Amino acid sequence: MSTAPDVSVIVAVYNTMPYLTECLDSLLGQSIGRDRLEIVAVDDGSTDDSGAELDRFAAEYPETVKVLHQANSGGPAAPSNRALDIATGRYVYFIGSDDHLGEEALERMVACADEHDSDVVVGKMVGTNGRYVHQALYKENNPDIGLTDSALPWTLANTKLFRRELVEAHKLRFPENLPVGSDQPFTIEACVRARKISVVADYTCYYAVKRGDASNITYRADHMARLRCTAEIMDFTAGLIEEGPQRDAVLRRHFTWELAKLVQDDFPALDRALQKDICAGIGKLADTYFTAGIRDAMDVKRRVRIALARAGAVDELCEAITSEKEDDAPPFVVEGDHAYARYPGFRNPLIGVPDRVYELVGEAVPGRLAKGTELLASVWEQQGEGLTYTASVRVPVLGDVDGSSLRLAQGAMPKSADKPGARKLPADHSLPEPTGRCTTEPAEDGGATVLHARLPLERRTGKLGVRVYLDVAGSTYEIPVRGKDKPMPLSRRWGRAEDPYRAAALVNDKGRVVISTARMFPPKQSLASRAKAALARHLKSRSVGSKPNGAKQPNGSKRK
Repeated sequence: MSTAPDVSVIVAVYNTMPYLTECLDSLLGQSIGRDRLEIVAVDDGSTDDSGAELDRFAAEYPETVKVLHQANSGGPAAPSNRALDIATGRYVYFIGSDDHLGEEALERMVACADEHDSDVVVGKMVGTNGRYVHQALYKENNPDIGLTDSALPWTLANTKLFRRELVEAHKLRFPENLPVGSDQPFTIEACVRARKISVVADYTCYYAVKRGDASNITYRADHMARLRCTAEIMDFTAGLIEEGPQRDAVLRRHFTWELAKLVQDDFPALDRALQKDICAGIGKLADTYFTAGIRDAMDVKRRVRIALARAGAVDELCEAITSEKEDDAPPFVVEGDHAYARYPGFRNPLIGVPDRVYELVGEAVPGRLAKGTELLASVWEQQGEGLTYTASVRVPVLGDVDGSSLRLAQGAMPKSADKPGARKLPADHSLPEPTGRCTTEPAEDGGATVLHARLPLERRTGKLGVRVYLDVAGSTYEIPVRGKDKPMPLSRRWGRAEDPYRAAALVNDKGRVVISTARMFPPKQSLASRAKAALARHLKSRSVGSKPNGAKQPNGSKRK
C-alpha cells in the first residue's frame, strides 16, 4: 500500500477452522474496500489447518493480508500484541478468529470515528449459536458515551475500533499473563483515556459465534484461573479509577458476572477444598471492593451468593444454589414496606450476613412470585341458586400478607391474567373489588402462605382469571394462579330453574386457572311477554313493503 490504510484488523488465531474462513471472507468483503484495509493475522501455534488457511489468504491477497506464525503462547494476548507492533492503520480493530463482521461494519465505524473525532467506536454486536452478548448499549446510536455512565462496563471485549494514536500514546498492550479476560485491561484503559467514545447501534457490525464444541477459551478456563484473572482485572481497574461511584459502575460488572459465575449450578459438586478456595478468593475481593453501592445495584440472588461466599458459609451457599435450582426461588418475608428473600443463612447469627443483602431493593420480582403461586385445591359450594368457587392457593410469601388478596376480576378476563408470569402494576393502578372472603395461614412446611378464598359467582357469561394481588416492597403484583396438573372440580349447573348457568373451572393453555360461566339457554318468558313479542312481530311484518304518503317510489316519483 502506498498510503496508510484507514483500519488495521487484528486477528489472533488458534485452531479455529472452519470458522476462520468465514471470518476472513467477511473482512475481505467489507464495503470499505481492500485499499483502505489491512488485515494482520497471527497464528499462535495452531495444530489444525488454521495456519495453512492464513497462508492461502495471504498468497491470494498479498496487498491486504499479513500473516505471522509463532509458537503457542496460551492465549490471545501475545499474538494481539505482536500484531499491534506492525499495524499501520489510522485505527485498529480486533476480531475473534471464529467470529465475523457485517459487510458495512468497518466503513460505518470509521465514518463514525472521523465524524465525531472518536477515539473508541463500539459497533453493535450480537451472539450466534447460543452465544450471549449484552445488548443494553445498543439501544440507539450515540456519539459520546462514558465508561461509567452507560452500559459500556458490560461490553468490555476488545472487539471495538480504537484510534491507533491513542493506543501508541499510552502504550496500550494486552497483559500476557492472563489466560482469560486479557482484553479487559486494554479496553478499560482505552476507554478511560479516550476523549470520546461512540456507539454504532443501527447496524449489526459483529457476529460473536459460540463454537459447536464450546471450545472458546472463555468456556475452557477452570475456576481458579478465572478467579485469578478477575482479581487482576479488578485491581488494575482500581488503579485507573479512584474509589467511588465511577469505580463501582465498572466493578459491579465483575461481581455480577465473573465472580457470580464461579458460584453457579456446578459449585455444589466441586471438591470441598476448591469450594473453600473459591469462597476465600471472592471474600478477599468483596472485602476490598464490595461497596454498598455495588451490593444494592445487584439482583438479590447474586448478591446473596457473593455474601455467603465472603462469609465462608460453604454449606449455606451450596444449599442456596441447589434449592433455587430445584424450587425456582425462595419465599419472601414481608415486613411492612420491606421484603426479604429467605435464602439459606437469612438471619443466622453464626453467619452474620446483614438483612440488607437479602432485601429486595428496587428490583422487580414477578418471575419469582409467578413460579411459586399455585392452586392447592378447589371445589364448588352451592347454596340455593348461588354458586361459590372455593380455592386454596399457595403463595411464596411469609409475614404480612393481606387476607383479601385472592380475587376474581369483574368483567372479562384481562390479557394480564392469561400471561405465564406475574406483572408489576403501575403506581396509579386500581384493583378489582374483592368478590368474597379470604383468610390466610402458614403452609405446613413453613415455606409459604396459603390463601383460602370463597368467591361467589355472578350470573353472567364470560371468563374470570383467578389472580392473587400482593404488596411486596412497596409495589403491587398481579399473579395469575398456576393450576397445571392440579385436579379441577367438575363443571356445575346453577342459578334459577328457568334461567340456568353452567360454571367450569379450567386451566388454560398457559397453565393458569380460569373460571368460565355461561347461560345455558335463553330464559323462559311469561305468557304475557310472549304475547307482546308476537304482536310486535306481527305489526312489523305488516309494515314491510308499504310506503307512507309522500314517500319516493323506486323511479324517484312521488305517489299521487
